[in-house]
Amino acid sequence: MCQDCGCSAGSGRKIVEVQESVLASNTSKARANREILKQHGILGMNLMSSPGSGKTLLLEKTIARLRDRLSVGVIEGDLETERDAERIRSTGVPVYQIVTGQTCHLDAFMLHDALHRFPLDTLDLLFVENVGNLVCPATYELGTHLNVVLLSTTEGDDKPAKYPVAFKNADLMILSKMDLLPQTDFDAARAIRDARIIRPSLEVIRLSARSDEGLSEWLDYIDGAVQRLRG
Repeated sequence: MCQDCGCSAGSGRKIVEVQESVLASNTSKARANREILKQHGILGMNLMSSPGSGKTLLLEKTIARLRDRLSVGVIEGDLETERDAERIRSTGVPVYQIVTGQTCHLDAFMLHDALHRFPLDTLDLLFVENVGNLVCPATYELGTHLNVVLLSTTEGDDKPAKYPVAFKNADLMILSKMDLLPQTDFDAARAIRDARIIRPSLEVIRLSARSDEGLSEWLDYIDGAVQRLRG
């Protein structure tokens, strides 16, 4: 028997039907989440990447630069611990940790529950730091307005070709840890080329949260997205 759905392991059609039903239900809830964000005038941004790409440090730097003009909230997703949430909490912004256990992604139902833990009437911007994984998080729509995928220079530049779903559904790719590029054999041009084969309209920012390279471009991207939402 299949542990996921209880069907016979050889019944491929049954497995597909269950998966389609799960994704359809998730998509419906994602639409509801987007409507909630729209009603409150909140820009939602979903950050995806492999583990260790620098999402949390980027959020810390971003919050420090934006806090004087935008009210920010953060949802953290991890299999265990509240360590990332504790780091964000120290910045003074509202944060909610989702501990997923053995689930390798956030889904729209998890986000829906988390949204009700925030003072939505006071927020301008909500970041969702998804579970570190380049596969499952890209499959489950959350209802955010933008998907941002981070690819660090300490990973292989072949990640877009090997994990295309994350890049196919992304609006922006951030090449992170650019300060470490001279110490690696990461080919930024190749990574961008492969990603844009998958998603021709993909925007790209080269960034280092430690040296602040590209940080102004990232902040301008956020400001532009907020203005478009309000407009």
